[in-house]
Amino acid sequence: MTTKKSKDPTTPEVCPACGEDVPPNALACPECGADHNSGWREDADTYDGVDLPDEGFNYDEFVKREFGSSARPAAIKPVWWITAILLIITFIVIYLYAAR
Repeated sequence: MTTKKSKDPTTPEVCPACGEDVPPNALACPECGADHNSGWREDADTYDGVDLPDEGFNYDEFVKREFGSSARPAAIKPVWWITAILLIITFIVIYLYAAR
C-alpha cells in the first residue's frame, strides 16, 4: 500500500533553505528554488546563516592568509616597461616613415 503525498503542502512564510520571503501559495522559493521536496518539509532545518563568519572572525588575518602579507598589488616588471616603450618608439618610427 502506497501513501499519497498531500497535493497542497503548506507554503512557509520564510524559505528554510535561503531565508528569503516566500509569496503565499508559491510552489517554490523565487530566490533559491527550494520546494516541498527539497526544503519545505516539516523536518527541514531552518535557515541559520551558515554562510556567515564566526563571532571571532578576524578580517585582517583572513586577507593576510588569502592574499599574502603584501597589501599593495605587484608592480609591473621593468622588462615589460622597456618592451612597451620600444613598441611605442617602433610604431612612431613606422608611422613617420609611412607618412613620407
